[in-house]
Amino acid sequence: MEQVKILVVEDEVIVARTIASQLNQLGYSVIGTASSGRVAIAKALEAKPELVFMDIILKGEMDGITTASYIREHLDIPVIFLTAYGDDNTLQRAKLTQPFGYIIKPFTSKDLRIAVEMGLLKHRLERDIKENRDRLATLLNSISDAVIATDDTGNVTFMNPAAETLTGWHQADALGRDISQIFYLVDEVTETTIENPVIKVLREQKVVYLQEYTSLITRDGRRVPIGDSASPIMAVPNQINGVVIVFWDLSERRQTELLEQALQKERELNNLKSLFISTVSHEFRNPLSVIQTAIELIELHGGNLTEAKRNTYIKRIKGAVQSMKLLMEDVLFIGKSEAGKVECHPAPLNLQEFCQELIEGFTIGEISGHEIIFTCHSENTDALMDERLLHYILVNLLSNSIKYSPCKETIRFELTCDQIQGVAIFQIQDEGIGIPEADQSHLFKSFYRASNSQSIQGTGLGLVIVKRCVEAHNGQISFTSQEGVGTTFTITLPLNF
Repeated sequence: MEQVKILVVEDEVIVARTIASQLNQLGYSVIGTASSGRVAIAKALEAKPELVFMDIILKGEMDGITTASYIREHLDIPVIFLTAYGDDNTLQRAKLTQPFGYIIKPFTSKDLRIAVEMGLLKHRLERDIKENRDRLATLLNSISDAVIATDDTGNVTFMNPAAETLTGWHQADALGRDISQIFYLVDEVTETTIENPVIKVLREQKVVYLQEYTSLITRDGRRVPIGDSASPIMAVPNQINGVVIVFWDLSERRQTELLEQALQKERELNNLKSLFISTVSHEFRNPLSVIQTAIELIELHGGNLTEAKRNTYIKRIKGAVQSMKLLMEDVLFIGKSEAGKVECHPAPLNLQEFCQELIEGFTIGEISGHEIIFTCHSENTDALMDERLLHYILVNLLSNSIKYSPCKETIRFELTCDQIQGVAIFQIQDEGIGIPEADQSHLFKSFYRASNSQSIQGTGLGLVIVKRCVEAHNGQISFTSQEGVGTTFTITLPLNF
């Protein structure tokens, strides 16, 4: 095993020789002695010892503490102090040089051995820690992810170049600052400040992750969408001495997502246009065929038509024209709602009277043999609502209940005005074919028809318009349905819009 090389710095020649002799006897190699600071530095530079024994009190312009400080800083050689002084002032001065040992004279060979081995061990450990720290710093500085470390109070202790680039802060300016100044986060949707993950880690003592759609506000005010994780740095179990944040730029991914969403939206719009054209064309074709047939019959028979036949053909034409008119109104309404131009003009309205008049004028039920039973559960039914939009909501839902119910079935129509909650609740219940569970989540999509209703005439726009009319009142619509049992629609609208 190679002998450890030691330099002895002591201005008392006899003492220096004694120490050198003891060290040699212990198996160490004393490469020389020095009686002054300057000589000690020169010999250390030349011989490169692995350890220096240094007397604190040296003659000349450099004392032992000053000499040790130079050797420690410039040569990275561990120093063990030799002194006959153990006072607080001397100890405090010696601490400034971070010595690897401190021996009070007189001392024994055993004291020297212990001091040498402990000093060398401490220096080895310190060097290993420094090398590991340097390797870690090199690794962190070379990775593409941004890294920021803090102490246990949330002050910045480290930033790698990627973090400097993303935040706009240089490490030299950020060190010692509160993390919230450097790593300021906002919610992209609400634009509100998000709690800093470092604060959350220090509080909860566990790894935390950023929520979706989080942006970093850089030093120059730019917004950068990021993802991140923040982890505690544990000195000992259950004791945090810092936090490390790893984060990355999501700008490119977010742009890709937005592009994909835009393309998907465009595809949906194209599909909707195709569906619109085919559906509206089909719905127009039926009444046009009726009109064309009726006109041909009138032209064919001319003056030979009886009054009854003539009235029948004219009635067919009027009905077809009315169907086309209603279809155009639905299409125009959908166009307005898509453009955000559905207007709600609330006016004083007695809901009970409105509902009763609406049912009285509702002839579809009479023709098909259905019975509409209206029940009002409230005495005060005064409200402020848009009569036109409300009429469309209720007529459409009642028409659907009749359309999808067997002949002569009962349709239940109920009204409740909750003055405490400030809402009117309309319920329309039928005992019809119901809506298959697979279709229920799509019910309010344009042109969508339930799978069990394809044989029944309709465009699939009615419920979409109903929902838009409800939303124009800042209301809500919901339904429950079971195939073969029936459907109940519930509309909740504010009494005073």
